Amino acid sequence: MDETTTPQDQRTHSRADAAPRAPRRWRARSRRRRITLLAVGVLAVLLALNTASVLTETAEASGEQIVRLPGGDIHVVQDGPPGAPTVVLLHGLGGSTAWWDPVLPALRDLHAVRVDLLGHGGSAKPADGYGIAEQARRVGAVLDQLGVRRATVVGHSTGGAVATSLAEQRRDLVAAIALIDTGPRLDAFRGDSFAGRLLTTPVVGELLWRLRTEGTIRDALSTAFTREVRIPDQMITDIRGMTYHSLTATDEASTAYLKEQPIPDRLAGLGLPTLVIFGSQDRRWQPSSAQDYRRVPHARIEILDGVGHTPMFEDPDTTGALLHSFSLETAPR
Repeated sequence: MDETTTPQDQRTHSRADAAPRAPRRWRARSRRRRITLLAVGVLAVLLALNTASVLTETAEASGEQIVRLPGGDIHVVQDGPPGAPTVVLLHGLGGSTAWWDPVLPALRDLHAVRVDLLGHGGSAKPADGYGIAEQARRVGAVLDQLGVRRATVVGHSTGGAVATSLAEQRRDLVAAIALIDTGPRLDAFRGDSFAGRLLTTPVVGELLWRLRTEGTIRDALSTAFTREVRIPDQMITDIRGMTYHSLTATDEASTAYLKEQPIPDRLAGLGLPTLVIFGSQDRRWQPSSAQDYRRVPHARIEILDGVGHTPMFEDPDTTGALLHSFSLETAPR
C-alpha cells in the first residue's frame, strides 16, 4: 500500500463510520422526547379525570334520624328531655355532630339538637346548596319538622355564620345566639395549615383528596387545636365521608358571607341576647378580633385563656357551663 494514501483512506473510513452515529443519537433523543411527552399527556389526562370525578362526587344521607328535605336530607341527633329549653348546636367547616360530644354532659337537662350541616357528617352531599343562607334555611326547616318553636342557637366557627344567617331569617325561631370562635371579618383570618392550603389548590387539592389518609386529615386539623387533645376517630371518619366539593363549596360560601358584611354588623341590629366565646390562642382567627363583637349591643364576650380554636374539646367544662347558663337565661318563659 502506498504510504501517501493511507491517511486519506483512514479519514474516509472515519467519516463513514461517524456518519451513521449522529442520526442514531438524534433518533434516541427524539424517542425519549416522545416518551416523555406521552407520559406527561397521560398524566394530564389522569389528573383531569380525577379532578372531574372528585368534583362531581355526591352521597346520600345516613344515620339514625334523618330529616327529609328537598335538595338534601339532613342528619340530626337529639339529646335530653324534649320538653326542656332547646339549644341547637351547629358545627364548623369539616365538622359534624361529634364535635359537640365533650359539652353534652353540661347540657344534659336541656333539649340539645345537633345538626349535621349539608355536606357534612351523616347529611347528604349533593352538587349544590352550600351557601350560608341556604344552610340556614335548611336548619330552620329541620327545626320546624322537629317541632322546635324557639331555641338558643350555638355555632362554632363557620357554624356561627350559619347561626347568624338563621337569626337574620327567623326572628320567630331564634331566641338567642352563641358564637364560638367565629371569625367576625375576613381579614381576621390567620391562615390554615399547609395541608389545608394544599387541599384548596386546584388539581393538587383534588389529587390529595383522592389520596387522603388519616395522617393527612390530622395535619389539616392541626390549626383547629392549641392544647393537646385526643381527636376521636369518629371526627376523622366524618371528614373522610365528605366529598371534596362539599368541603370547598362550604368554605367558599363562608368567605362570601363574610365579604358581604361582617358578622358583628349583621347581629348589631337584631337585638338578640348574644354570647361570644373565643380562645385566646386561636390559631385560625386573630383572638383580638373577638372585640369586634362589642359592636353588638349587650353582647357578652368570654375569652378562654390558653384555649385555641375549638373550646368544646380544649376546655369542655368551661365551654359547657357557659352554654348551659346562657341557654337557661335566654330560654322562652
